Amino acid sequence: MRVIAGSAKGMRLNTPDGMLTRPTTDRVKEALFSIIHFDLPGARVLDLFAGTGQLGIEAVSRGASFAVFVDEREAACRLVRENVKKTGFENKATVLRSDYANYLRHCRDKFDIIFLDPPYSEVFLENSLKIITEIDILQSGGIIATEYPLGKVLPEAYSAYFDSKEYRYGKTVLTLFRKID
Repeated sequence: MRVIAGSAKGMRLNTPDGMLTRPTTDRVKEALFSIIHFDLPGARVLDLFAGTGQLGIEAVSRGASFAVFVDEREAACRLVRENVKKTGFENKATVLRSDYANYLRHCRDKFDIIFLDPPYSEVFLENSLKIITEIDILQSGGIIATEYPLGKVLPEAYSAYFDSKEYRYGKTVLTLFRKID
């Protein structure tokens, strides 16, 4: 796993042992960042379910001003801290150990881009989207980038809050929600 572009281009990131973390493939990551590249300069980013931190790190490498990384597992937070240090982005990042719902319910920050790539087999994605719409932490015109398996269907309940566009890459689906002004 590596940083694809920007100031940390080519840097290899540390990866976890075992199967508890499913990093986004380079192909899907490249596609995602090609879609959102004009939204990155100066953006404040939330990498919820951070895992290795690769999405938030890629965003900062490409010009985001700051990233908040949240994961409930201490091993994942330790890995994100290692990767943030390795890329030299310590002054542009905060790593927090927290359950996603607890973090969101107590969050007082606003973000321009939110990455949601939770464990596929859970309902964390649906729950995160619901909470985010309730607490309004996304800036006007901001983006939520979600990743989930082909076959999973997201509720249409968010259509009043977001414009969305879906992209398919093999067995992976990216849906980008843009907050309606």
